[in-house]
Amino acid sequence: QVQLVESGGGLVQAGASLRLSCEFSGRSFICFAIGWFRQHPGKDRDFPAAISGRIGSRNYAESVKGRFTISRDNLKDTVDLQMNNLKPEDTATYCCAALPYTEFYRSNEDAEKYDFWGQGTQVTVSS
Repeated sequence: QVQLVESGGGLVQAGASLRLSCEFSGRSFICFAIGWFRQHPGKDRDFPAAISGRIGSRNYAESVKGRFTISRDNLKDTVDLQMNNLKPEDTATYCCAALPYTEFYRSNEDAEKYDFWGQGTQVTVSS
């Protein structure tokens, strides 16, 4: 069974940076794409970024392009989300999720297609 554990959240001021990490275990890591999703207080969940399996293709939401960078380490089975120039609207619970790598190009922004989820880490950005 796949397990995902997020870390790295915290409380920061606007303009600061945070680096989130997602640790994967239980199956072959390169067989899965990894996406980050975030749940804003009182709002729907949205998609900031995802990265494919072996070759590491990336996709970003417009709202985070130029500020967020997703990367993966296939030796350590981890995916990081570097978040720079954080804004109050980035405040959310951030969860990583695993998607079969064959689905990446069709479905990486669709949370319903992801099979496994972590518990999330809280990011709070004050103005």
